[in-house]
Amino acid sequence: MSNPFVQIVEPLDAKQPLKKFFNLSKLEDARYGMLTTLGKHLVSFDEHLLPVWLQVSVLSLRTSAEFVLPFFLLSHCLIIFYYSGVPAVVDFAAMRDAVKKLGGDPENINPICPADLVIDHSIQQNTLLFQWGSQAFKNMRIIPPGSGIIHQVNLEYLARVVMDQDGYYYPDSVVGTDSHTTMVDGLGVLGWGVGGIEAEAVMLGQPISMVLPEVVGYKLLGNPQPLVTSTDIVLTITKHLRQVGVVGKFVEFFGPGVAQLSIADRATIANMCPEYGATAAYFPVDDISIGYLVQTGRDKEKILCTKKYLEAVGMLRDFKNSSQDPDFTQVVELDLHTVVPCCSGPKRPQDKVAVSDMKKDFETCLGAKQGFKGFQIAPDRHNSVIKFNFEGCDFELAHGSVVIAAITSCTNTSNPSVMLGAGLLAKKAVEAGLTVKPYIKTSLSPGSGVVTYYLRESGVMSYLSQLGFDVVGYGCMTCIGNSGPLPDSVVEAIVQGDLVAVGVLSGNRNFEGRVHPNTRANYLASPPLVIAYAIAGTVRIDFEEEPLGINASGKKIFLKDIWPTRNEIQAVERQFVIPGMFKEVYQKIETVNESWNALDAPSDKLYTWNPKSTYIKSPPFFDGLTLALQTPKTIEDAYVLLNFGDSVTTDHISPAGNIARNSPAARYLTSRGLTPREFNSYGSRRGNDAVMARGTFANIRLVNKFIDKQGPQTVHFPSGETLDVFDAAERYKQAGHPLIVLAGKEYGAGSSRDWAAKGPFLLGVKAVLAESYERIHRSNLVGMGVIPLQYLPGEDARTLGLTGRERYTIIIPENLKPQMNIQIKQDPTNHSLSHFNSHFFL
Repeated sequence: MSNPFVQIVEPLDAKQPLKKFFNLSKLEDARYGMLTTLGKHLVSFDEHLLPVWLQVSVLSLRTSAEFVLPFFLLSHCLIIFYYSGVPAVVDFAAMRDAVKKLGGDPENINPICPADLVIDHSIQQNTLLFQWGSQAFKNMRIIPPGSGIIHQVNLEYLARVVMDQDGYYYPDSVVGTDSHTTMVDGLGVLGWGVGGIEAEAVMLGQPISMVLPEVVGYKLLGNPQPLVTSTDIVLTITKHLRQVGVVGKFVEFFGPGVAQLSIADRATIANMCPEYGATAAYFPVDDISIGYLVQTGRDKEKILCTKKYLEAVGMLRDFKNSSQDPDFTQVVELDLHTVVPCCSGPKRPQDKVAVSDMKKDFETCLGAKQGFKGFQIAPDRHNSVIKFNFEGCDFELAHGSVVIAAITSCTNTSNPSVMLGAGLLAKKAVEAGLTVKPYIKTSLSPGSGVVTYYLRESGVMSYLSQLGFDVVGYGCMTCIGNSGPLPDSVVEAIVQGDLVAVGVLSGNRNFEGRVHPNTRANYLASPPLVIAYAIAGTVRIDFEEEPLGINASGKKIFLKDIWPTRNEIQAVERQFVIPGMFKEVYQKIETVNESWNALDAPSDKLYTWNPKSTYIKSPPFFDGLTLALQTPKTIEDAYVLLNFGDSVTTDHISPAGNIARNSPAARYLTSRGLTPREFNSYGSRRGNDAVMARGTFANIRLVNKFIDKQGPQTVHFPSGETLDVFDAAERYKQAGHPLIVLAGKEYGAGSSRDWAAKGPFLLGVKAVLAESYERIHRSNLVGMGVIPLQYLPGEDARTLGLTGRERYTIIIPENLKPQMNIQIKQDPTNHSLSHFNSHFFL
């Protein structure tokens, strides 16, 4: 098929006639007459300026035989989108695919789209597969273990902003198997998280079908106060947009306030897009974006071409020019000057708490009813104190005591301002004579080696180390539950007093059971605040009225005495965060890991599975697969495996932390000859379906309505026994009984884990009945053949009188379509129970 739009192709530079781009301003065709202009700063339609991401979508479509620019389709989609509100499905062709911790069968992957992989598995067994993959497939780049977090590496190194491919320039775009792929939106590269099956399709060069989303404009005004960090800003935005309601929508930032934010600040805001529920959080490219490319050591010639192309297609934004502001379906505003220092918690990232209110808020949560903001501790136990001994010294723990303090996660470690802020605060704290109690588990896990470089060169690394914040590695670490064990005496004290111990981390998620099984309260905070709470040793402190600590001379040191100002931080950043650092780190990123280099990977076309490996095994998902598409079948007489309330996250469904010694996964590994020291984490063993199936619904904070306490158990109704979830599912499977799950709102929120869909599939779950779903998890369920059914408006388990002890027959028609009403019958009376609205996309 020839490209019908060759008439709008022209060279970007007359000196390089073979380097071309599509000049949309030259599009002259009667079929597109309804589009008044295309190719100015934004796509203009009937004097309305449309969001930038729509132009990115148009220009990102490939021009090969497989992908022809569908301007006619896009014009009609724009009409539908802006004037009728009728959903329209479009194909988006991402330019790159970022895959983190890939698990599954790689034999049929033949990447047409570049795939950037960051591996953080056990090197000895897991990475052999990836070393083989890097040789077996074209256009696949693998970033070895220990190099950083994919999102930060993407921002600092992999992102192009503008692609130069097959002789054409296009806007860079990326989809990834982690929901925080959105971080690169802060640089003006359109990206978001998708399910693993969608990501594999992109690897194979296929576009992603999506409903044209509503775009919410988020207008930023004013300047941040001197003591406010980008973390405070993003936690404020997260709470605000959760209240607004942006699930399934795109958010595009605009307004003069954007110009006050660095790219690192914007990336921090874009990173937490999943926490406020949006699909993407896009910052159009401006001169600050171009400056970031220079700062991070990108090629000068490529930077010049990037800017020239963006100017040619009208996509270089001036945020101070209000005439360039788009028309959105909805606009919300935030004055940056109103943002105050804050944290979020104790159980959800959207539950913002001003630092000035932390003490009061935590104490309120102690006695409140069990829930997102409650622990239901009896009033007479609020001031319980447990004494314990650690390394020969006596200490005390109470409710609110900090036992984990971690500077972690790409959300903040990619941002030099908050990292240097933490370093400067540490320097002042040490010089003032402050220390951190030795039993507190402190750690620093940057997202790239560049962070270590500028912390060392600026002279603050030694002060961080003196407070216990040594570099423990480059990866997600505590943010994803890989904090490691607490000291035994600390755990014993927590258990003895039934204490609500606290973890404080600079991460993006703090759902129950995610950070550590013994920290029931977990707060997200900026890196400087992580250090502050570590020094204080508790969150039950009012920093305005109470000292952070008392030094050896008896002097009271307040937080305000050592908190660095924004100007102090920026001065250090300008001096020490330089292009040479990025160039030096990333020039050797693919060769720096000697263990990786020493691997002797097989060179066969097909991978040879090692039957002795407990990390990676041949997956069962293609067993019984037929060439012909099978007709969907009715689900008959299904039992309910689990009955949930609201906000069951992928951390509840598919844990990523340590493997508990009394769990089904532990019993399996023991049977394979492993000791508890060798169990490692679920995240490291995600290539082994036998482990991951046993780890499904294994979160110790799981709340199942069938059980009167938290824990990974359920009722096996035929016998009436209470069993571990995996054991109950196995009994159902052996008896030939299908299973379903009942849930409330926001089922599957959190990380975009394939195993949160693969695990239930392996347990025999055929469908989920929920009030609403997180977008990526719903897609993953569909990809695994688990039907995500949604109650009709105004209905839920309570209004329908469902207890979960019934048996269900879900009638699946042969002509199954998205958003079709599905009939469900209830046994034993077999009367019609309800009609559930199916919200899934095939």
